[in-house]
Amino acid sequence: MRIRPAPSPNHDARPPGTPIDMLVLHYTGMPDEASALARLRDPAAEVSAHYLVAEDGTVFALVPEERRAWHAGVSHWRGMTGLNARSIGIEVVNPGHEWGYRPFPALQMGAVVALCRDILARHPIPPRHVLAHSDIAPDRKRDPGELFDWEGLAREGVGLWPPPWAGAVPTAAEAPALLARIGYRTDLPLPVLLAAFQRHWRPARVDGAADAETLARLAAVAAACEAAG
Repeated sequence: MRIRPAPSPNHDARPPGTPIDMLVLHYTGMPDEASALARLRDPAAEVSAHYLVAEDGTVFALVPEERRAWHAGVSHWRGMTGLNARSIGIEVVNPGHEWGYRPFPALQMGAVVALCRDILARHPIPPRHVLAHSDIAPDRKRDPGELFDWEGLAREGVGLWPPPWAGAVPTAAEAPALLARIGYRTDLPLPVLLAAFQRHWRPARVDGAADAETLARLAAVAAACEAAG
């Protein structure tokens, strides 16, 4: 993993006593690496992350981990808000849904895994707190999206990916409670929340529908989250 310094001015102090216990992954959603890096370092943009991972596997260090980078915006998880204060943000170069969304190259994903494992070795971040931007802002964001290899990441010890659900399939009426158990806010339309869940844990179908496979995955993820603590 090659790490290059590329300091961004877009950060401030974390609130005293706030733990670093979340890791949030994004895609850049810009036409190319150069424009993404420029924006993340532009003081007028008022946006940043701690790291940027290029498609060739190069990692750019933008903001020191002890500082609060401005990457999550309005965000919620497990009843907590303002998640910039307690998270580390990683931007992964990809044009995103607006500029030609495409698979993440193997070199890039290898660097993401190495970087995440390095961060997890320094901070007590539980698997259920390794999250997509779309998990914590489901009404605003789609990144890093359904092409991001969350299952492969979990196989490398980063995040959570439960085995297939072997119990009874929940009903659609049970979906909001399951989403809440996982950590999602529940004051949004159910299809919006289900689409965010699918992007992370059921990427083969991202339509916000409460079909049997999505409901079974909801039950599996909720059980795994609670088992992990």
